[in-house]
Amino acid sequence: MTARNHYASGEPCWADLQTRDVAAAKDFYQQVFGWTYQDLPTPDGRSYAQAFEGKDLVAVIAPQNPMQEAAGTNGQWNIYLAATDAEEIAEDASHAGGKLQFGPEAVADTGVLAFIEAPGGGATGIWQAGTHVGSHLFNEHGALAWAELMTPEPQAAVAFFQQLFGHEVTEYPQDDGGSYSTLMVNGEEVAGIVPAEEGDDAGWQIYFGVADLGKATEAATAAGGEVLVEPEATPEVGSLATIMDPQGGVLSLIQI
Repeated sequence: MTARNHYASGEPCWADLQTRDVAAAKDFYQQVFGWTYQDLPTPDGRSYAQAFEGKDLVAVIAPQNPMQEAAGTNGQWNIYLAATDAEEIAEDASHAGGKLQFGPEAVADTGVLAFIEAPGGGATGIWQAGTHVGSHLFNEHGALAWAELMTPEPQAAVAFFQQLFGHEVTEYPQDDGGSYSTLMVNGEEVAGIVPAEEGDDAGWQIYFGVADLGKATEAATAAGGEVLVEPEATPEVGSLATIMDPQGGVLSLIQI
């Protein structure tokens, strides 16, 4: 079991879901992953849910802010990269060709949060750990396993993250003439950057591990969700599928 109590700067360390119906999302993902929950209050009197795989904290399901609710925004999974100094990353984002969307802001004693945007788009959370380091499991059933940014400006995004975090990069040429780039920390691939389809907006695709991809996608459908990308007929380790929950949150699954 891949337990984690530390993430290096530039590694994906956490993912959470913002949704208009926390209770419904809890039920959906419980059926997909078998998660259990602990409900905690938000400052405005609502509640959010910590999601656990066994005894290990792996995600949070939180209510949308009032502006998102009023606009009828779909649910959204967010990815966070670990940082030793969120304020420095926030300050450097614009100099590296991106934007600062939010923060940095301390979240009690749990850590410091910011959101930045790479050239070409795609909101990226930044997390400087306090008492909360991130997901207690990685690349396990029900836990964060991978993330990749789909963007119309992949090379600019690669350069952006290299400048902010010092990532090394590996390029994988594709049959269509493009390239799949992986960001590396300490010699390990930690995230991907891939050209977006023409006309698509930039955004992160987030992957959670599942022990049985077929059962997980069947459970998603039975729980009222939709399978956007079907798994292989006979899934192997590394096989993929993409699901959408009833509130529009999109998440990819990878068989581990």
